[in-house]
Amino acid sequence: MVHPSPPPLTVEAARELQLLLRAGIGPGLSEQELDDVEARFGFRFAADHQVFLSAGLPHGSRGWPDWRHGDPEDLRERLSLPVEGVLFDVEHNGFWHPTWGPRPEAVPDALRTARGELATVPQLVPVYGHRYLPGPGTHGEAGHPVLSVHQTDIVYYGNDLADYLRHEFTGGPSEPSHARATVDFWSHLVQGCPETAFTTPHDPYAATAQEAVEHLRMLALERLIGRRVDDDQLVRSGLTAVALDVESPSLTLLAGLSHEEYGQASPLFEQVLGELGLAADLPTDDGTGLPWESARWELVRWWLRLIVNGSTAPATGGDVIANDGWGKLARPRALWPLVRLVVEYDNGHGRQLRTPEELAGAIVAEAERLLAGPWPPRGPR
Repeated sequence: MVHPSPPPLTVEAARELQLLLRAGIGPGLSEQELDDVEARFGFRFAADHQVFLSAGLPHGSRGWPDWRHGDPEDLRERLSLPVEGVLFDVEHNGFWHPTWGPRPEAVPDALRTARGELATVPQLVPVYGHRYLPGPGTHGEAGHPVLSVHQTDIVYYGNDLADYLRHEFTGGPSEPSHARATVDFWSHLVQGCPETAFTTPHDPYAATAQEAVEHLRMLALERLIGRRVDDDQLVRSGLTAVALDVESPSLTLLAGLSHEEYGQASPLFEQVLGELGLAADLPTDDGTGLPWESARWELVRWWLRLIVNGSTAPATGGDVIANDGWGKLARPRALWPLVRLVVEYDNGHGRQLRTPEELAGAIVAEAERLLAGPWPPRGPR
């Protein structure tokens, strides 16, 4: 289905939206200032981004880029984060875009090729925190979706800039699945998977056979709801389970796959689920109006455990919960305190009062509180 382009943002509409932001609003950037920023940093704002910044310049939080008086190095770092995040996943997580041709065997060669390819893709320009709009190659156009970017974990956060602002700052409804795919490379990372494009980032944690089986079940649940689970993650889960004496004929085969044989990982994983009795025990789509509701709640509990036991960084695990738990479960009030802390960490809210380390500790404490209570957790009365 082709979705129509949203109407262009007007200065009047932008000013109305800025009243929702809970931020100070300074004078808007003049046309000359916008041109100077683009020339200084080597990119161009999308048309609706230009209109938004000309209507007023939000300030008072590190989440908002200060295009007028901000530290140039900080702005350059924020502009480079999307590309550097992709390169990190190329180096450490095996990411490779299918249009780049065969991946070189040596990591330095792979990084060199990836960097050259990434130099040709549309620039992503920070709007707020980790939320970005496409920039170069889109000048004079409007209606691009806003993307939430963490390495190659990229999700739609709004159909366009106006939709995003209402969604982020008022909790208003949004239908990101209806966003138009306007930038091929970045849209591919979103569309490559119905859910978050990157696997749950965590270190192996299982210390018992029971925990190893639980890990296999959680990977099965992630696949069930449409999240991406890479072949190397399936093999590593198999290796862990074998080392902890989990018995399954196909498990030994899965754990023994070489990198060249990773294409066999998915069918072998399905056989493992059957042999361990996990396949028959997976939840079905509940038919509650929230797709895979019970599966998502089970995964949220697992993601909370990963945060508490140190297998994933607090803000990283919190982002997964915010995107594929809280957001897809119709934003339950019980998870909002955790999500609010993650937003503060990502976007710099309150850092005058709390350091990133203190916010990370608060995320862990909130995860512990949720796990200690009833499940699913009850919202505040």
